[in-house]
Amino acid sequence: MSGKISVELHGTRAVFAELSSTYPLKLLSPRVHRVALAVAYICSYGGGLVSGDRISLSVDVASGTTLVLLSQGSTKVFKFRPGQHASTGPSRLTTQCLDFAVAGSLFLLPDPVTCFRDASYNQIQTFRLASRDASLVALDWVTSGRKSRGEEWMFSRYYSVNEVIVEGKRVAKDVMLLEDASTLAEKLGPYSCYATLILYGPRVQGVIRSLKEEYGRISVFKATAPSELLWSLSEIGGGGVIVRVAGDTEKVRNWLGAALDSLEDVVATRAFA
Repeated sequence: MSGKISVELHGTRAVFAELSSTYPLKLLSPRVHRVALAVAYICSYGGGLVSGDRISLSVDVASGTTLVLLSQGSTKVFKFRPGQHASTGPSRLTTQCLDFAVAGSLFLLPDPVTCFRDASYNQIQTFRLASRDASLVALDWVTSGRKSRGEEWMFSRYYSVNEVIVEGKRVAKDVMLLEDASTLAEKLGPYSCYATLILYGPRVQGVIRSLKEEYGRISVFKATAPSELLWSLSEIGGGGVIVRVAGDTEKVRNWLGAALDSLEDVVATRAFA
């Protein structure tokens, strides 16, 4: 399945020059009343991705426009299709490849990925910024699974790559590989959610400054028990940062909401919420 999103500036309005997808991928675009802003949701008819799904999404964000890209609830990754035995179906690997060409501003703020027991998932995201005037906020996060069903870190594989290219030069490449369900819980506990947040460009410099100031106040000390939430910050070339957060899913969500609070002035209030 594949999809295409193209946002262009028409007068003072951001319009979708193209918004297309093939089943079971679905793209929705609610009406927003904000100058040069467009909002789209990435959805699937079955409520998630299943074994063998291959998604390819291409996104173009023109200069002067802002695209807020969201998801409809968490991205669930199932082991196999209902009614299909895992050993008789196609490849169990589920893959999602998203390629972004950004001349304006992109805010990629999906809900987290939740992999069910024995699921295998690859996600490759490439962000191509046309210039240093382009801005990017990209959130990539994964939960331990369905805790209510006793599935904590019991998926087979989670592989995520986020690459940021500015004016043809790669400034950052972040890779996370989680596999071997027999040891994941021991290695990743007690946390049930891990998030990677990439911030780059002039429109998010206020957020970056605030995070740097807060990070500078953090003291390193020996603790007798793990903190409820951990986070770190690394700078990337050209005025950007990569933030990593670990904790309970709701605590991570609340921390991200507070950290990105000033973005509410940049995007529509309802979209930010």
